[in-house]
Amino acid sequence: MPFSSDTLGLPDSAFGLLRDLIHERTGLFYDQSKSEVLTDKLSPLVIERGFGSFLDYYYLLKYDPAADQEWKKVIDALSVQETYFWREMDQVRAVVDLLVPQHFSTPRAAPLRIWSAACATGEEPLTIAMALQEKGWFHRAPIEIKGSDASPAAVEKARRGLYRERSFRNLPPAMRDKYFTEGPQGWSAAPELGRRITWSVANLTVEEEVADLANAAIIFCRNVFIYFSSESIRKTVKVFWRLMPGSGHLFVGASESLLRVTTDFDFREVGGAFVYVKQ
Repeated sequence: MPFSSDTLGLPDSAFGLLRDLIHERTGLFYDQSKSEVLTDKLSPLVIERGFGSFLDYYYLLKYDPAADQEWKKVIDALSVQETYFWREMDQVRAVVDLLVPQHFSTPRAAPLRIWSAACATGEEPLTIAMALQEKGWFHRAPIEIKGSDASPAAVEKARRGLYRERSFRNLPPAMRDKYFTEGPQGWSAAPELGRRITWSVANLTVEEEVADLANAAIIFCRNVFIYFSSESIRKTVKVFWRLMPGSGHLFVGASESLLRVTTDFDFREVGGAFVYVKQ
């Protein structure tokens, strides 16, 4: 008999099974204190399926041959899309003012690839594009920006480029007026800005999905590792290290540290911002 949102609960036994399966598949880790959080996020999907328990849902995700489509819904439900424009700009300025000129100081340098991993609804790669455009880099050198997220719904929003006021809380009004147009449903990013970015769906824990993306001299992977286990961080960063070109630069969030999970990167200060540099 199907449960309602008021009666559906997550027993400890089912929680452990789901937690471990989600961790294996996505890198996200929910400890026992977050049992209610996981219940709230997954209950609508369990009810939608007409299941009477989370254990039934676990068996679907674990053993059903057609579970890949359901996993997309799970990732959408678990996705944290708290982001905004012009966030932690010291790192972006370090890229625009120092790393980009450094890269193109070599005659006939290869195109510069910048990957915004776990970009949610796209504010971060658009911020990078705006900063580069302000300094005229797109007219001087070949720069490719990639934006990806594990959530198909988040990537679709990024492709639409439509944003509410909350996304602009740190962006100077003059920049908003220059690069966005207000409409009845929100602010639309300028098409010429969106064209600078290639969007894709990619799970950071699946090497096949990030193999091409991680071949980037600069990777922004900010405010995602706070949701990962140490094991998942170590695995993900190892893939980055292996696929990045020499002297690649990896930026993580201000509250995140890789010092205890990897020795493959040097921790350095560049232009007032901290970055991990591939050894």
